[in-house]
Amino acid sequence: MTTQQAPSLVPAGSRAAAVPLLALCGAWAATRLGMTVLLVTDDVGIGGVSTEVYVLYARWYGLLLGGSFPPDDPTWQYPPGAGAVILAPALFPWLTYFQAFALLALLADAVVTVALARAGGAAGGGVWLWTGGLPLLLHIPLARYDVQVTALAVLGLLALNGRPRLGGALAGLGAAVKLWPLLTVLGTPRGRTTRLVWASAAAAATASVAALALGLARPFGFLWQQGGRGVQIESLGGSALALVRLLGGAGRVEYRYGAFEFTGPHVPLVARASLLLTAAAFLLLLLWRLRARRWSGATPFDAALCAVLLFTVTSRVISPQYLIWLLGLAAVCLTSRHTSQRPVALLLLPATALSTLAYPVLYQDVIDVTPLGSGVVLVRNGLLLAAAVLSARRLWSATV
Repeated sequence: MTTQQAPSLVPAGSRAAAVPLLALCGAWAATRLGMTVLLVTDDVGIGGVSTEVYVLYARWYGLLLGGSFPPDDPTWQYPPGAGAVILAPALFPWLTYFQAFALLALLADAVVTVALARAGGAAGGGVWLWTGGLPLLLHIPLARYDVQVTALAVLGLLALNGRPRLGGALAGLGAAVKLWPLLTVLGTPRGRTTRLVWASAAAAATASVAALALGLARPFGFLWQQGGRGVQIESLGGSALALVRLLGGAGRVEYRYGAFEFTGPHVPLVARASLLLTAAAFLLLLLWRLRARRWSGATPFDAALCAVLLFTVTSRVISPQYLIWLLGLAAVCLTSRHTSQRPVALLLLPATALSTLAYPVLYQDVIDVTPLGSGVVLVRNGLLLAAAVLSARRLWSATV
């Protein structure tokens, strides 16, 4: 006599779908716990990542509460919208500034993870690139406000196809905080969609900056501080100057404008070359926009990653937190099966790991311009340069 097995109350398809979701939740929780532990046990000194929050950001917080953006502060180099992010920990008055800032970073990270999972599925490459790629930066993402900015860019990009006004508004808010999210509207399809997105971005950016300018004094002082930046030791130009130094050339490293920069006879030439390359990148993107004829749902994603990559590698500054932006944009690309940027996204993973090796692990070697420190930064920058060239080539081939 045989007995029949009772039918399961949960459909097989639902059980199968729950497996990657549970794996994703477990991976996110485990990695973020590890990042948090690293943050609270971080050592003070060179490479002390958390000091940025409880020393520099906390000082800015006090000034902003007093009604003014930081006056004559060479380390304040951000648009007025950054003030809102620095003030945001006030939402949790029962926590210390340090605790509230880290909590907000984790919440922004969780929002990005959920948005990517909804867009590409819990088993999709995009959400796993973000979930597994961000911890390669150790605890840096929790001690900088770039996760919050990246969240605005990611949410804006994901909204472009269905809700263009919302996508543009989020890009505009992101631009008011750190400029680069405005590049996420570059790849919108011509016609009505572009008009809606660009108008919404301009309106949101203008309104947010105006509101902050009315409430706080000295909102545009960052323009003078940003213009004084030199060539940071971690930039592509910095790698060139490090090679000159290793080969016996002149030049030294000094702490200026909140970062370690090269000074010496070759620095002005390298700085001008970086600006010319940035202008060339802008012209290349403009030419692509004029020549592009084939649009897919992934084109705005691919164009955003390409644009930010080009401006990153030609910048006079390539801080490790810039990789947060690139990981977020690459993850958005991987939510679409039509993306042309899959190999670019894979190149970003070793570049992210090497960024962490350069800072904070070997940062003293980088400052001292040793062969080890300079070599790590050079390889990282080589990967970013290769990713930028490959990204532009694949975007062009897919659309022009």
